[in-house]
Amino acid sequence: MSHPYQYVVLRYVPRVDRGECLNVGVVVHSQSAGVLRCAWHVDDERLAAFAPETHLDDLRAALAAVSGMCDAPPETVDAALTTQGKRFGWLSAPRSTVLQPGPVHGGSTEDPDTEAERLLDRLVR
Repeated sequence: MSHPYQYVVLRYVPRVDRGECLNVGVVVHSQSAGVLRCAWHVDDERLAAFAPETHLDDLRAALAAVSGMCDAPPETVDAALTTQGKRFGWLSAPRSTVLQPGPVHGGSTEDPDTEAERLLDRLVR
């Protein structure tokens, strides 16, 4: 059975005023499959060449927080974010920080549980 899904690419934007970015992760949501996943990868060498001033530990902490929001049981998150769909909407909302979601895209997959890793390989690594 094929499941529709939505995803955003997480972008590292070291200087918001310049608008330059580097893809570092993806968030995938499939309502029909009950899936909300985040997958990310920090390539230290690539980031050092792109933005030498990058604080890699801070970037990893931000990405881990996004993963945590995806994995958190409903009773442990803010009352306004108890469903996966609401969390995806919050995670995919535009923001002016160093970790920004790109536009929302859609697709269809037979295996929504592994789609985040597939997209990570295709769009980040």
